[in-house]
Amino acid sequence: MMKYLEDLEKIININSYTKNKKGVDAVGQIMSTWLKELGFNETTYKRDEIGDHQLFTTQRKDNLKNILLLGHNDTVFPAGTFEGFTEDKDWVYGPGVCDMKGGNIVALQSLRNIYNENKSISNIDFLLVSDEESGSDDSKHVTLDIAKNYDYCFVFEAAGPNLEVVTGRKGVGTFTISVQGVPSHAGTSYLKGIDANLEASYKLQELSKLTNLDLGTTVNVGKIEGGIGANTISPKCEMLLEIRYTTNQERDRLLSSLAEITNTSYIKGTTSTLSGLIQRDVMEANENQATLIKQIEVITQTSILTEKRGGVSDANHVSSCGVTTIDGFGPFGDGDHTKKERASKKSFEHRIKMMTGILNFFQK
Repeated sequence: MMKYLEDLEKIININSYTKNKKGVDAVGQIMSTWLKELGFNETTYKRDEIGDHQLFTTQRKDNLKNILLLGHNDTVFPAGTFEGFTEDKDWVYGPGVCDMKGGNIVALQSLRNIYNENKSISNIDFLLVSDEESGSDDSKHVTLDIAKNYDYCFVFEAAGPNLEVVTGRKGVGTFTISVQGVPSHAGTSYLKGIDANLEASYKLQELSKLTNLDLGTTVNVGKIEGGIGANTISPKCEMLLEIRYTTNQERDRLLSSLAEITNTSYIKGTTSTLSGLIQRDVMEANENQATLIKQIEVITQTSILTEKRGGVSDANHVSSCGVTTIDGFGPFGDGDHTKKERASKKSFEHRIKMMTGILNFFQK
């Protein structure tokens, strides 16, 4: 087995479910040991309930571009649900082999390669967060704060099936509409009640109309909960919904429409409030990306395919700060977030060779 796959096995065999702080920190400590061997300094963002976030930094030279490598140490699998590293001739299996401990190993091995060649590393930093799988609600503040310090960001989520890199990701937001009505006995005092559930049904239809598949926009009301019982006019109802969008223009349309639908009383006498937030803003493909990809094709002498994804990652955060960001530099794999997660051994070789070439170029 190649040494980097042995290293991958070490961190795969540690459960690092997002809520398992001890396990996430244990993976982080191993990554810290490996990166400090390459001359990195560490800034630790201590956390009580989740794993610590880690920023590894190198020396600065004024003539070089500043580059951020971005990954996460957590996985989606609680202890006992899916654990352990296995392999066969072509694949490795286990929680995080492609999402995204495998990607972290691609970054690590590429850094080792350029360190071995140059005996030092400059202007390349590596951020490892601990809560990406639960939405990065904590780490996004760290990511957004440091992003402005970089010219380029490479993110090590899994590659596409044809080793595509990712140039676009949808933005996503989660919101709750709370509807207030008036309770009454459904048999003796029907007309005295104001039905919050009925109001929610009208809002549901209006929210569904916001979906525009041609533009990649979806609105999903995933949960509705209201009422007391069959004999009571419902006094309250809550609607939990998610929006996803591919452009800033669509984001603004959705936010405006959410406010309008919330503030409209389709059933006279109901009142409603809206809460929630944009969790990750859209990552839009742009000309700076295209220019960088062309440059990478020259550096690596390979043709690079690109794709856009409906799922989100921390690339969304860095991109929203105006940093030229490309995602998907991890290995190709499938079955992520399931017990069949696997990653292609051949894709590790490809990605490490590509990223070594890229980072070496930016050292000169």
